[in-house]
Amino acid sequence: MSILIFTLILLAGAYLAGLLGSLTGLGGGVVVIPLLTLVFHVDIRYAIGAALLASIATSSGAASAYVKEGITNIRLGMFLEIATTIGAVIGALIAVYTPTNTIAILFGLILIFSAAMTLRKKNTEALTEGSRLAALLKLNNNYPVNGALVEYKLTNVIGGFSMMTVAGVVSGLLGIGSGALKVLAMDTTMKIPFKVSTTTSNFMIGVTAAASAVVYLQRGYMDPGIAFPVILGVLAGAFTGSKLLTRINPKVLRIIFCVAITFVAIEMIYNGYHHKF
Repeated sequence: MSILIFTLILLAGAYLAGLLGSLTGLGGGVVVIPLLTLVFHVDIRYAIGAALLASIATSSGAASAYVKEGITNIRLGMFLEIATTIGAVIGALIAVYTPTNTIAILFGLILIFSAAMTLRKKNTEALTEGSRLAALLKLNNNYPVNGALVEYKLTNVIGGFSMMTVAGVVSGLLGIGSGALKVLAMDTTMKIPFKVSTTTSNFMIGVTAAASAVVYLQRGYMDPGIAFPVILGVLAGAFTGSKLLTRINPKVLRIIFCVAITFVAIEMIYNGYHHKF
C-alpha cells in the first residue's frame, strides 16, 4: 500500500472516529486505536501515541465552547486534573513495559465497560446538600438551564478523586480519554448533574492525554506519518459531530455505537489472547 493511499484511508477513518466519538461522548480514541491495530496492523503503542495527540486536539476545541457557555466547572476540573495527571503518567510508564497483547485485552474490556456506561441512567438532579470538603474547596457551582442558573452541590470528593486517579491510569495505559470513568466519578460518585460532568470531563481529557503523551514521545512511540492524519481527521469529525448533535436522536445513536464498539472490543480481546499484536 502506497503512503498516499494509507494516509487518505487513515484520514477518512479518523474523520469517522471523531464524528462518532463526539456524537456519543466516548471520544475518537475508542475507534482510532482498533482501526490502526486491526485494519492497518500498526503496533498498538504507536496507535495509542496518535490517539493521545488526537485527544488533546479535540478536547481543546470542544472544551472552549462549553467553558464559554458556563456549563464546565473549571475549578473542579483543575482540582481533579491533579489525580488524572498523576494516574496518566503512571499508566503511560506501565504501558511501555506491558506486553502489547495484554494492552489489547485490557483495551477491549474497557471498551465494553465504556459502551455499557453510555447506556446507563444519567444523574440529572442537582444536590442541595453537599459535603463540607466540597464547600471548603469551593467546588460547588451552578450551570445554565433554559436561561436560568441552577445551583448544585458535590458530595464524596475523596471517592471521586480516587476514581479519577484510576481513570488517569487507564488513559495513560490505553490512550483513550477514559471519559466513561471520569463521568462515572463525577456523575455517580460525586452526584454532579450529567451535563456538568460530561463537559468538565471533556475539559480535563486534553490535560490527562498531554501528561501521557510526554512519556510516549520520550519512548519514541509518536510517528508523524500516523499522528498527523489522525489529528486532522478526528478534529474535522468532531467539528461535524458537534453540528449534527442537535439534529440526531443521541439515544438511538448510542445504542448502535455501543453494539459496534462491543464487536470491536471482542475482536481486540480475541486478537490479544491469540498474541496477534
